[in-house]
Amino acid sequence: MELERLTLELSVCKLKSAAEAGLCGGFFFLGKTDREVSLVCPAGEVPPGAIAREDGWRAFRVRGTLDFSLIGVLARLSVILAENGIGIFVVSTFDTDYILVRDEDFDRAALALEKGGYAVA
Repeated sequence: MELERLTLELSVCKLKSAAEAGLCGGFFFLGKTDREVSLVCPAGEVPPGAIAREDGWRAFRVRGTLDFSLIGVLARLSVILAENGIGIFVVSTFDTDYILVRDEDFDRAALALEKGGYAVA
């Protein structure tokens, strides 16, 4: 399995409403439940009304389209990173998964994943 490094510096934000998200950037992930609205977006595109924000995230994208029948994709990745003391924040789309790690852990995460048998480009 191959992972792709994304070059964006990302922020994880909490918003009052989904309407604040602006949904016009090139990369964003919006999650809305009955309790909260969360947004992952480039650090420079955080909406001004964000209730909270955590800056300094970078991401790896699992390359290709993942079939819904695949089991354990995130489990294997998260175990490798956990064994190396690297915390993660994960978002999934219809096609694939994104593993976010703190910027200061990004290079170490890439190395750990490579040692764990993943191709990281």
